[in-house]
Amino acid sequence: MAGQSPLSPEARRRQIAWARAQLQEGIDHVKPGTRPFEIAKRVIVGTYNDGFIHAGNLAFLSLLTLFPFFIVMAALAQLFGRTADGQHAVALFLSTVPPGVAEVLAKPIGDVLTARSGGLLWLGALVGLWTTASFIETIRDILRRAYGTVHGRPFYHYRLLSMGLIIGSVVLAMFAFTAQVVITGAEEFINRVLPVAAETSQIISLSRLVPAVALFVALYLLFYSLTPHRYRVSGCPKWPGALLVTLWWLATTALLPIVLGLLGSYDLTYGGLAGVMIALMFFFVIGLGVVLGAELNAALAEGPETALNDPEEEIAVTKELV
Repeated sequence: MAGQSPLSPEARRRQIAWARAQLQEGIDHVKPGTRPFEIAKRVIVGTYNDGFIHAGNLAFLSLLTLFPFFIVMAALAQLFGRTADGQHAVALFLSTVPPGVAEVLAKPIGDVLTARSGGLLWLGALVGLWTTASFIETIRDILRRAYGTVHGRPFYHYRLLSMGLIIGSVVLAMFAFTAQVVITGAEEFINRVLPVAAETSQIISLSRLVPAVALFVALYLLFYSLTPHRYRVSGCPKWPGALLVTLWWLATTALLPIVLGLLGSYDLTYGGLAGVMIALMFFFVIGLGVVLGAELNAALAEGPETALNDPEEEIAVTKELV
């Protein structure tokens, strides 16, 4: 006996019933009361409360601290005899931003690094270290608001930690540039000396993804370093927020030129400041992504299992741990 036709009324009824069951199962996983729904609600509420204020603050601080940071990097690179690493850092950063933003920032950054040398470079580095630390402290404040903790140490303590984080990031960047040179050399060797190893060459060519990978690693280390102490445990993941911000950054870099192209004559609105406004818009969107990443990590974090009945005691313990 031949099987039933897949277009028969009974077969269509079964297909519809199966589709409804699958849809209901999906709804059951995200309906109110489920963990995905609660996480999404926490992220949306937290971002709505603080996101736009912090995004504007980060946009301003990004332009304010961008040049001082590269001055700090140039000074430290010179100290370690790696002067070219300063230019490499600028090139790597510009490769992660939209072409319009890169065009606005490339020449001024190059002029600043070229004009400073000797004692002037180190004076600029000291000022830049303090200024860039303000940017780090803003991100620390975003994370503390997301996790609901308070500051428990003196102002200068956090400022010194931020400066140490900046210096550490510069040193790590130098190691990353060294690794990139080695990878590029290996790729050239395989292409010229071992042309038959095409698959190996393709694998090493993945090094072109270095900017995105470096961005994720930098964001992960930043989130981990600035997250309140009690929430750095394994039960409170940091990588989801870093991954979200990385994808958000890459999407913004790809889509911003398209959006600006659709807007058309924005240069008639801002005149000679059009390039600066594009950079501010880019950093504003990125700042909003940073807040989303912080809120996502906070939403995924599980609080301490033991609660304290006395609010004053809770505040005291929180200050000790942050």
